[in-house]
Amino acid sequence: MSQPLVECVPNFSEGRDKSVIGRITAPIEAIPGVTLLDVDMGADFNRTVVTMVGNPDDVLKAAIECTIVASELIDMRGHTGEHARMGAVDVVPFIPINGVSIEECASLSEIYAETVSQKLDLPVYLYAEAARSEQRVRLPDIRRGEYEGLQEKMQSEIWAPDYGPREFNPKLGATATGARQILIAYNVNLNSDDKTKANSIASMIRTSGSLVKDVNGEKIIGEDGKPLRNPGKFKALQAAGWMYDDSTAQVSMNLLDHKVTGLHHVTEAIREESQKIGLNVVAGELVGLVPLEAMISAGRNYHKEPDSADESSLVDAAIKGLMLDILGEFNPESSIIEWAIREALG
Repeated sequence: MSQPLVECVPNFSEGRDKSVIGRITAPIEAIPGVTLLDVDMGADFNRTVVTMVGNPDDVLKAAIECTIVASELIDMRGHTGEHARMGAVDVVPFIPINGVSIEECASLSEIYAETVSQKLDLPVYLYAEAARSEQRVRLPDIRRGEYEGLQEKMQSEIWAPDYGPREFNPKLGATATGARQILIAYNVNLNSDDKTKANSIASMIRTSGSLVKDVNGEKIIGEDGKPLRNPGKFKALQAAGWMYDDSTAQVSMNLLDHKVTGLHHVTEAIREESQKIGLNVVAGELVGLVPLEAMISAGRNYHKEPDSADESSLVDAAIKGLMLDILGEFNPESSIIEWAIREALG
């Protein structure tokens, strides 16, 4: 790869109507210089994660145009789903892939925010590397309270949007955009229909850990006025308990830096914690694309002879070890970022 490449992964609050998603992704496929790599629809989450890659200016144009289409087709007033969300176009991150800096991606996110906020009267928050305050770096902090709590939240001075009106938009909610490094969205399913058990495991492994509570179950406040927390096992990890379907609980995760906390690290930790409460892990699931390096690292953990194994063998070992082939066919050619780009761009 010699040309500058940016990845953009917009998340839309619609995961059940293929015709709607088809209309939203149509502008991406129509713009030269942009390749649509993946469309991951989730019915229970009622959410679709779209992955595109291409020239920075063209990717920015595609992100703006598909946001405009989504704003016409998605109405948050009737939206329900398992995944946390606050808007029709919930989050639009820009990610450097080749020959582009994180600062340039932050600039793209600001142009995106300014444009869509003006065109759509849409409140927009900047997060991650584009955040203008410490409290807006983490997406879960911006999203806390979700769509239902957004109107009240926006009245607070500290949660006024970075772009767009301060008035609540009932149809669209609000959007977050920013620049970040490659993130891996990865979920592990349990043989349980109890979401609280999945959430308990998530609290043990995620960076933020769990709240410290007293004998009455009330959170304990520290001297700084903030709730005390038990730290989690891993760094650079967000996690929560969700339902994959009516009978399957899931530990849903974002690996913020796979070089610090890898796929096999969290998988084995979840396996260990599950067994302590009489459960088993039954499947793994990647949402969107995954870096080759992350799969190679997992493959080295699961392969019997990693030092002599070639790249493809290590990837195969990772697929088996992470149980990525249980819920359906896992195609590494379209699911690994570098291989998908190679195939798409030749």
